[in-house]
Order: sequence, then C-alpha cells, then structure tokens
Amino acid sequence: MTITEMLGIQYPLFSGAMMHIANHKLVGAVSEAGGLGILASAGLTADELRVEIVKTRELTDKPFGVNLMLQMKNCPELAQVIIDEGVKVVTTGAGNPASYIGPLHAAGIKVIPVIASVHHALKMTAAGADAVVAEGQESGGHIGQTSTMALLPQVVDAVDIPVIGAGGVGDGRSVAAMFALGASGVQCGTIFLTAAECPVADAYKQRVLAASDTDTIVTGRAHRDPVRALRNPMLEHYLQLERAAAPVSELKTLADGSFERAVDHGDVDGGTPMAGEVAGMFTQIRPAKEIIETLFSQANQVAASLTV
Repeated sequence: MTITEMLGIQYPLFSGAMMHIANHKLVGAVSEAGGLGILASAGLTADELRVEIVKTRELTDKPFGVNLMLQMKNCPELAQVIIDEGVKVVTTGAGNPASYIGPLHAAGIKVIPVIASVHHALKMTAAGADAVVAEGQESGGHIGQTSTMALLPQVVDAVDIPVIGAGGVGDGRSVAAMFALGASGVQCGTIFLTAAECPVADAYKQRVLAASDTDTIVTGRAHRDPVRALRNPMLEHYLQLERAAAPVSELKTLADGSFERAVDHGDVDGGTPMAGEVAGMFTQIRPAKEIIETLFSQANQVAASLTV
C-alpha cells in the first residue's frame, strides 16, 4: 500500500509541523491542495489544539494530522484531544512515542514518528509505528547529525514500513531524489515558510527569500541540542559564546523567546528565524497549492527524463 492510499491523500507530501507556524491556515491549505498538512501542537493547551483542529476542518474536509512533541508536559492531554476529535494521523518528535502508540492505534490513528537515525527507526518499527519520517540535518529547526542523502537509504534498508524523506526538499529535483533513495513520500518545512498562507511575519518570509546557500547557522551542538536557523548577529554571538563555553544560563538568557520574536514580530536580526539549508532556492511567495503542484510536476518531468 502506498502512503497516499494509507492516508487518503493525493500527493505523498507532509508539511512540517513547525512550532508556532503550522496552524490551521497553513495546514488547511496544504491538505486542501492534496498533501497532508500537520498541525503543530507544541506550545498549545488542549483547548487551543481543539480550536485549531476545528478551524482546520472549516478550511478542508481532507485528511490532516497533528504533531506531538513528546517533551511537552501536557502531551497526554493533547493526545486525548486528538483521539476525541477523530484526527487520523499523528507524527511525533523529541521523544519515544511507544506509550502513545497503543491508545492512538486503538482510536484508528496512524502514528508516524520523525527520526534522525537508523537506531531510532528500528525502535519505532518495533514499537508499532505505521511509517517514519527520516529527517536529515539539512532541515531547519532541531536537527540530527546525518545528512538526508546518507540517512534516508540506510533507514529504507533497515525497516519494512514506509519511510518519508525530509530535509532539503526545494524543488522537483529533490523530490525525485528522495524517491530514488527509496522514500515513499516527502516532508517539507522551509518551502512552506514561503507559502502565502504561512502565518509568520512578512520580514521572516523576506529573510528566507533573501537567503543564500550558506546562510544558515547551527547553534546548540555543544549541548547536544543543535538548531538550524538563518544567520544573524544574535545567533553569531550565541555561537561565539557557546564555543567559549559560556554558562548555559547566559545562553538561555540570550535565546529565550527568540523564535517567537522572529515568527510573530519579524525580528530576523535578534530572533531565531529557523530554516533549512534549502532556503537559498526560494525566490517568491506562492500559494501552498502552487508549491505542491509545481513540486510534483517537476518531479514527474525529472523522472521521465531519466534513462538507464
């Protein structure tokens, strides 16, 4: 069974569950266009998540999912909302979802963890996951240590469930490459920062559009919590302090609230505008529907041009 058949979607594409970004406006647009929009529940209360689910259904009657960031203290309450509201797909991150898989499956919900290593993929398969998202370190936000090109085929070879490729999807060529590496679908995050329906501040979108191929920076490696974002003076200073072994409290003071400042207020100089390495490929704001249709039209052209 293909991932599109499993989930009842037209295109084998998930939108990334970007915290404070993947709300009903973006998710509804992605799902209505034939992909699988994924609501970000991190940072929401149970009531707020319920509202987001209801608002998404006002925009589309097509399937969508919710992401559970497992380090959130209210995950049990969020999971219950997902069950109560009859959402059919859950992706997970930042922890082991084994204790949630049984109850979610009992409610008829597919569970698809995001993983960054073969070891983690095997653990999720053993726990009963329906598929996994193999996310390479090219991605924006919290990242692992292995690139998509190396990670994806190793995960595909290691497990017998569908694998969704994530990290570095910028056009149809990268979609075709994911499938050539064995993926059953793709997950895209950074490209949807440039969607007309994306709720981030306009300055954030414009910073993505202005990015070059070397414009991202990774902070947090020293404390095993690496995050990729678009380079700016605050993050450069953070990295200098990190390399100088500054106290964690000093780093925390510098970074606290910085992501929200970028998302809500467009502070791209003193905030943390998370984005993947592929940001340098994007030059225009487009509706989510156009983004998705163009990705797969180009991917089909690439596939048709290949000869053995």
